[in-house]
Amino acid sequence: MQEAGSERDRPTLLLLHGAGASTHTWRDMIPPLEQKYHVVALDLPGQGFTKLGPRNRCGLVPMAQDIALLCQDQGWAPSVIIGHSAGAAIALHLSRILPNSPRIVGINAALGRFDGVASWLFPLLAKVLSLTPLTALAFTAGGNPTARARRLIEGTGSQLPPDGLALYGRLVSDRDHVDGVLQMMSQWDVGPLLDALPQINAPCLLLTGDKDSAVAPQVSAKAVRALPHATLQSLGALGHLAHEEDPALVTRRIFDWIAQTDSGS
Repeated sequence: MQEAGSERDRPTLLLLHGAGASTHTWRDMIPPLEQKYHVVALDLPGQGFTKLGPRNRCGLVPMAQDIALLCQDQGWAPSVIIGHSAGAAIALHLSRILPNSPRIVGINAALGRFDGVASWLFPLLAKVLSLTPLTALAFTAGGNPTARARRLIEGTGSQLPPDGLALYGRLVSDRDHVDGVLQMMSQWDVGPLLDALPQINAPCLLLTGDKDSAVAPQVSAKAVRALPHATLQSLGALGHLAHEEDPALVTRRIFDWIAQTDSGS
């Protein structure tokens, strides 16, 4: 967990990374955000610096429930939750169960169902991999970790500088982190959340990168049509990690949208 900015008389922003990342993904957004807000960034269970707890609590709903309990324990009442990819799905579920119904910002939100054969094959494959003790070792062994990270990230349509690639290189070399990601993949089910989107009344902003090859912009466009109070904005020629490619642009869009929803416009 990373915490920045004064809690005194400032609203809280909660930041949730996507699968396979960590709080490092917000490194260039936290400094401007903490000038106006109390900022809390969490590592998802088993990922980054967070140890894996019960192995059956890595799905969307259990993770959201555990984060809600953490917020209650720490006295946090986030006014806005910013989530990237799978973190945006968790944020949307949190808006349903937190008592203050925080506003949601989703960056390249992972809100799509698998179709056809993938609907059972992909989750089954992830579950089999997660149950094999040597899988995490196989994923983290061999080759230059930064080069492996570059291939993964470029496959999502993003380009990161060497320092960003090095941070992901550390993650793909961490056996516990990879195990946590596999557990999350094996238990992931976004279907019930998608069915519940029309009941989410919190204001939502969904930001998309036109070059995202991991989660197509059309996924967010479809979700916006289902959400009662949602806005869709394109970030232009950015990929899945848009907030790391151009943190200034993403932060500016978030500031502007929060100001608009604060004023009721």
